[in-house]
Amino acid sequence: MNQDSTTPAEGPWAVDMDCLLTLAMPLALEEEMLDLLRQHTDLVPGFSVIQGHGIGVHAPLTTAMEQVQGRARRVFVHMVMRRRDVEPLVARLREVLQSPQVFYWAVPLQAFGRLV
Repeated sequence: MNQDSTTPAEGPWAVDMDCLLTLAMPLALEEEMLDLLRQHTDLVPGFSVIQGHGIGVHAPLTTAMEQVQGRARRVFVHMVMRRRDVEPLVARLREVLQSPQVFYWAVPLQAFGRLV
């Protein structure tokens, strides 16, 4: 294995990727948020979108199905990125899309690469 900061399996795109930022939002905000993220490739090289559910006081049950199930449908966007880019990205998103329904959290990333 190389002693460089990146191995061939990682490539130059993996350098300094040390954080996982997650956004959680109602389905109604999905397309607007994805459009915004696509505009910020300088901070976010890519992301994954996962459909899920939120449960708790901050996940209002807006449809009859959600009320019966006791959980709110949510979209989760995961972004592997540099920690130093999290606050600038959140600030840009907040400027355009101010919503108490969008939650975010960032956690340190232990490793990132490809299985090649």
